[in-house]
Amino acid sequence: MEKKTPITKNLNENISHMEELFHTCDDIKKKEMMLGKERDVACYLTFIEVAVDMGTSVLSELLKYLSSLEKETLYAVLSENALGVSDATYFQTIEEAGDGLLTGEVILFVDGFDKAVKIPDDGYPNMGVQEPSSEKVIRGSNEGFTESVKQNAALIRKRIRSPKVKVKQLKAGVRSNTNVYLTYMEDLVYPNLLEEIENRLSQFEIDGVMDSGVLEQLAEEKWYSPFPQFQTTQRPDRAAMSVLEGRVILMSDNSPVALILPTDYNSFIRTSDDYYNRWEIASFGRMLRYIASFFAMTLPGLYLAVTNFHTQILPTTLLLAFADARKGVPFPAVIEVLLMEISFELLREAGVRLPGAMGNTIGIVGGLIIGQAAVEANLVSPIVVIVISFTALCSFAIPNEEFATAFRILKFAMIGLCAWLGYFGMLLGLLAVLIHLAHLKSFGIPYLMPFVGADLNDYEDERDFLWRLPMRKLKKRPIYAKRQERTKLIWKNKKERES
Repeated sequence: MEKKTPITKNLNENISHMEELFHTCDDIKKKEMMLGKERDVACYLTFIEVAVDMGTSVLSELLKYLSSLEKETLYAVLSENALGVSDATYFQTIEEAGDGLLTGEVILFVDGFDKAVKIPDDGYPNMGVQEPSSEKVIRGSNEGFTESVKQNAALIRKRIRSPKVKVKQLKAGVRSNTNVYLTYMEDLVYPNLLEEIENRLSQFEIDGVMDSGVLEQLAEEKWYSPFPQFQTTQRPDRAAMSVLEGRVILMSDNSPVALILPTDYNSFIRTSDDYYNRWEIASFGRMLRYIASFFAMTLPGLYLAVTNFHTQILPTTLLLAFADARKGVPFPAVIEVLLMEISFELLREAGVRLPGAMGNTIGIVGGLIIGQAAVEANLVSPIVVIVISFTALCSFAIPNEEFATAFRILKFAMIGLCAWLGYFGMLLGLLAVLIHLAHLKSFGIPYLMPFVGADLNDYEDERDFLWRLPMRKLKKRPIYAKRQERTKLIWKNKKERES
């Protein structure tokens, strides 16, 4: 275990240790000052240059206050933690003071006092609260998570103003010392779930954690699965809903993406505005997304299976139209499909990487131009362009980007199987995916809940499944919450309660 250097009452010794710890760090500023009414108490301030403003009210008022005190009174104020600053923290070792400095706060050493004081300040610069770039909604909050884990926790507390919301801080990354918060509702969450999460996070050591995606990949149980076992979100309202369901939110400093766990297939299909809109439109939209998730994986393969192996299932007029459209195309149908799929994936990647409006333009215009040019050059048939475009639309309709990526990858496997075995290849691929999903769990919750295991929650989860029943009928929390805390809606009127 690394040896700790205690802070002493000798200011020069403390300064020497801090200088040794942060030598050749020109971005860290050091300032020696005199405090006390008689200016007879030496002190040492150290902070990261852009993280602290010496003119801020908290720091300037505190220094002004300490400069107005007699020497004995000043030491008494420090000893009794009577600084009048709510977030002032005391450190007893140089290493702890160094860690506190690296959080972006001010560290104060006072001659004759054997502790360092962390004084809160603005902290590291960040982009502030903005609208999330993904998970667009028609109705609901437009606030998104920021890169500050403290602000993200505050955004959740803003929506759930209860002392039962707990925030537990962990550290990740041996060198980065990244703050990781676990946020949950104390009376709803299962204690063994928290233990399992902490156990997963303690099973590895890594140099640095720059984003929550690193933790997600290292903590997943079935790491080889294309389906994510952690649900991502950039929306505080979505995270707050999940906390009220008894789930845990994992947030990493420097990342605007929070992880929700446990999760299941149905959770990836739902959106936050499903609960802000009336149940009819919410149910319709959700069923569309389920259909989209199916066709995003199977449609190109289904086209190959029908046109290459099972043409008898098509009406004669449609079959003749397909044959006419393929006249002059020099490639087999599978090469056509792969050529267009790879082109669309390249356009999607280029649209993401190009800046701003240019990225949106290349995605839309590029797709139209390349598709039209390929048809006119007789490289592909028009029906293939339609099939691939519709497949892309289906993948865009899936609310979660990571979840949609799983279907984009499996789509190529389905193309290969259908080109080889036709409709039987498609059935084989679907069977393999269903078997895999049936074996998949997220922290003990079946991935296909409530397709399977609906009886575990007395079939209550089926009320918020392929369809969403009216809000007045959603009286129970999902399976994530403790069994004795499943009731979330109680009608005061007896007639409504019994309905």
